[in-house]
Amino acid sequence: MSDKKFTVIGLSDSNEQFFAPEVLAAIRGGKVFSGGKRHHELVAHLMPADAVWIDISVPLEDVYDRYLPYREIVVFASGDPLFYGFAVTLQREFPNAEIAVFPSFNSLQLLAHRLLLPYSEMVNVSVTGRPWKNLDVALIRNQQLIGVLTDRKKGPAEIAARMLDYGYSNYVMYLGECLGNSSETVRTLALDEAVSTEFRVPNCVILQMMKPKVRLFGIPENLFSHLEGRENMITKMPVRLLSLAMMDLYGKSTMWDVGFCTGSVSIEAKLHFPELNIISFERREESRRLLEANAREFGTPGIEGVISDFMECDLIRYPEPDAVFIGGHGGKLEEMVKRIFHHLRPGGTVVFNSVSEDSCRTFTAAVESCGRQIVKSHILSLDSHNPITIIKAI
Repeated sequence: MSDKKFTVIGLSDSNEQFFAPEVLAAIRGGKVFSGGKRHHELVAHLMPADAVWIDISVPLEDVYDRYLPYREIVVFASGDPLFYGFAVTLQREFPNAEIAVFPSFNSLQLLAHRLLLPYSEMVNVSVTGRPWKNLDVALIRNQQLIGVLTDRKKGPAEIAARMLDYGYSNYVMYLGECLGNSSETVRTLALDEAVSTEFRVPNCVILQMMKPKVRLFGIPENLFSHLEGRENMITKMPVRLLSLAMMDLYGKSTMWDVGFCTGSVSIEAKLHFPELNIISFERREESRRLLEANAREFGTPGIEGVISDFMECDLIRYPEPDAVFIGGHGGKLEEMVKRIFHHLRPGGTVVFNSVSEDSCRTFTAAVESCGRQIVKSHILSLDSHNPITIIKAI
């Protein structure tokens, strides 16, 4: 038998709620209720006089503690409680609980309805108290229709500014404010207009692509910004693509790019694997500007640049990788390989581009001294450049 029973009821923001008979019966038969202050205003007249009310507010740990003495609780939430909603939180915190959900429309559904916009193919993301990552992924994937749940810090203006910063001016923004309320508004905005507009909360947006963003499978070197006078300090496009293929990035979660210089490997990886967390290390301060400029040029937000000597970095601060590309080693290749394998997740891969027989031997010896093995290598010759040996260790 489950230790708790939650009945979770989704509400719109309207002052006149409609409830199905089974929902009314659940409310009238309840003794303990929970929700936000706005929810209490909407349903207080339906609850019994001796009802216990538990506000849902941060920190949520205090709310969970207040739930403990009670077996049955009726919870009110906004919209669809299983759509980035409180029912998902209850499933996580009370995995053995019995949960029944009675949803209302969520805000993105309401906005699509107001626009008469078919939304069956819409990709939904939330930046409400969350990082930008899922929105970044949807943009990099050129999704045609993106629904975004916002908050006060990541609202329509901030979303529009980020999109323009990374070259995604090919979308139009549909904005819904106070949806379900008598004062609701729906607007269509160009992104440059949205940046300088004030908005009421709560709000949500739908982004619709007007034309696809051009993508290259393999970015030519001359399109990147380079270190001044050092245009050859970049991983050439054929080498870059083969290196990415050898890293086996499908299904991987975190990649380290050690010695990123212009950021070409990180950017190409992000374009093909947008869900990948990419941490890029480089000791040259001028590379900070290069990574930022190139990431904006090719529309790849979300790459974390670390300007520091990799051998002196506090690597505990970063998620451990399951793929590492070594683009530069500063003469400390053996020590670097040992440090990387100390942090590499089980089953992870390391790929190194060697431009000399000495570095090839050093890398191989360092890998073997760590009890690991070289599993593959390829030699590429490009134009008049020296042959490059691309080596993969696991």
